[in-house]
Amino acid sequence: MAQPAALLFDLDGTLLDTEPLYTLASQRILDRFGAIFSMSLKRRTMGGDSRVSARTVIDEFDLPMTVDEYLDERAGHLRDLFVAAPEIDGAGAFLNHWYGRVPMGLATSSPREMADLKLQRRSWKHLFDAVICGDDNSVGAAKPAPDIFLVCASALNQPAADCVVFEDSPNGVTAANAAGMRAVALRNQYADDDALSGAWRLIDGWSTDLELD
Repeated sequence: MAQPAALLFDLDGTLLDTEPLYTLASQRILDRFGAIFSMSLKRRTMGGDSRVSARTVIDEFDLPMTVDEYLDERAGHLRDLFVAAPEIDGAGAFLNHWYGRVPMGLATSSPREMADLKLQRRSWKHLFDAVICGDDNSVGAAKPAPDIFLVCASALNQPAADCVVFEDSPNGVTAANAAGMRAVALRNQYADDDALSGAWRLIDGWSTDLELD
């Protein structure tokens, strides 16, 4: 199989270790109601539409708040946390290794404001030829729909079938497959191998020795 025409990257849990920060922000809300943001709830709400995830949490505990109220409160916590979001080990080295060899795009479900916060201290933020965020007007449905990856491939002027996507969530893998792309999934504590079984490849972490052909 030929070298990919472009590489597309998810952000949360793939390049940056932000999933614990989302958990912490959600738990800060639930603390007021004596509820626990469990691992099982985390797995049900990660990697997709934030409004759907918020509704899931609200319904789980019958919280006396709207989706907008939940997301606004969570966003306040996240703004404080995201500035120091740590990098997944080896992510920066991998991006630098591929920079200039093929076009690279970032396709994150995060709103652009939040994506900018997460990226502001990253030396590799300029390596992407396209950055597509979940609240961009060009993006229709959220993952697991393929929209964001298709928009990103179009922005890179590359055919979807020749792109490789890096993801960490089942929703992301499903979205990549629906876009007709090959998905490489990073193993992680929030999704077991069965949940990521739709990926073209499963990897334990970032390595510049990873072969993509």
